Amino acid sequence: MTDAPSPPCGQHEALLEALRQTLGAAAVLRPDAHDSLDRYQVDWRKRYRGQGLAIVRPASTDEVAAVVRLCARHRVSIVPQGGNTSLVGGSVPDDSGQQIVLNLGRLNRVLAVDAANLSMTVQAGCLLVDVQRAANEAGLLFPLSLASEGSCTIGGNLATNAGGTQVLRYGTARELCLGLEAVTAQGEVWEGLKSLRKDNTGYDLRDLLVGSEGTLAIITAATLRLYPRPTHHQAALVGCATLAQCVSLLQQARTQLDARLTGFEVMHNAPVALALHHLPEQAQAARALLTPEEPTLPAWTVLLDTADTGRASTLTDDLESLLHEAQQQGLIERATLSQTEAQYRAMWTLREAIPMAEKIEGHMVKHDIAVPTSLVPAFVEQAQAALQRLVPGCRIVCFGHLGDGNLHYNVQAPVNMDTEVFLAQHEAAIHALVYDLALSLGGTISAEHGIGQLKRVELGQRQSATRTAWMRAIKHALDPEDRFNPGRLVP
Repeated sequence: MTDAPSPPCGQHEALLEALRQTLGAAAVLRPDAHDSLDRYQVDWRKRYRGQGLAIVRPASTDEVAAVVRLCARHRVSIVPQGGNTSLVGGSVPDDSGQQIVLNLGRLNRVLAVDAANLSMTVQAGCLLVDVQRAANEAGLLFPLSLASEGSCTIGGNLATNAGGTQVLRYGTARELCLGLEAVTAQGEVWEGLKSLRKDNTGYDLRDLLVGSEGTLAIITAATLRLYPRPTHHQAALVGCATLAQCVSLLQQARTQLDARLTGFEVMHNAPVALALHHLPEQAQAARALLTPEEPTLPAWTVLLDTADTGRASTLTDDLESLLHEAQQQGLIERATLSQTEAQYRAMWTLREAIPMAEKIEGHMVKHDIAVPTSLVPAFVEQAQAALQRLVPGCRIVCFGHLGDGNLHYNVQAPVNMDTEVFLAQHEAAIHALVYDLALSLGGTISAEHGIGQLKRVELGQRQSATRTAWMRAIKHALDPEDRFNPGRLVP
């Protein structure tokens, strides 16, 4: 239960009344001691807790625009919010009690599916899983897939340029977006819901808004790229002794499977062990790699995913051939293929269980870095050595999307150290070490989670002055009064 906020001043009370008149009283939620609204004001990792003036829930683009105009008139800033699954504190209010949280969950309709054009148009508050389902019902595929797909929204996915598990084949949210509708800081509606693959008419405003984290405009609808739905898929769990062997396996899989290779996830034995400990039912697929001859987890587990519209037997034969050749070359120690849909789902459930297992385990120093795939083994080796010098006994929890070079590289306290003490004493130094190493290898400090408030200072310290100046200039041009998501993303 949150503490009761201070009573709103006269100006704020006038805004709240205007919002009630515009949206209806039920769509304007005022936090108080009897009605906890933590789901809107606390981030998913529970590291950021804010206090909003109100949570407003418009039901249409016109209502979003009206809210923006009212907030501009009363000089109140807005925090746009989808499913509030941000991992960088990007979608909760600050603790001033003076920001409006604009939650888009009621804009949740699928507006159109154009099968001939391989596109669909949806409102921003649609859950990702519902977008996937609507495409599937039309016999098509929307390939964006995340562990949080049951709670995150497509507007949030686009605002953060979400990645997920199939970037290797289909790209990030940016590549899956054909057009946008958005509300500007002045309360105007930009109608950009085109479904074209080609439109060479000047600056690409769509790409500017994708990944802008709600700082430039509020995305209210999107036209999305669809694909033919695969007729079958098959996955394999593969054990490797080294990360370099995982990279070599990836090279061979790309060559032999080409576009049929849709995912290539890698998991160190530490996160797999966490999943087995905290979520044994979800992690049951890991046991398929354990045998009397090999009773312990491999150092690295690869989840290799494939899909095709051709004959199932051909895909199986090619996947088996790939793994046989890799084993003959000494690249893999053991492997198991999915033979049923239940086994296929269990393999993915193992991978998707890791973030929740981490959350149950407790706070860690988390990173969402990327480096060129060829340099992933060098990054992991150098980071491990440097971190052990910095904090002897610290534990590394590493997993991620090896196919696109994106690692979730997380650092846990030594066994005998209190977690809060560990964070207080070492978090800043660990961040600096990991980020500096990633950048030195041509990488990034944020591959798919965004910047939010967590990495805003880090971004300003590490990117060029020119890039920072450009970001500020764009922000000032589109949101000169810093109305949208202030204190986020822009250094």
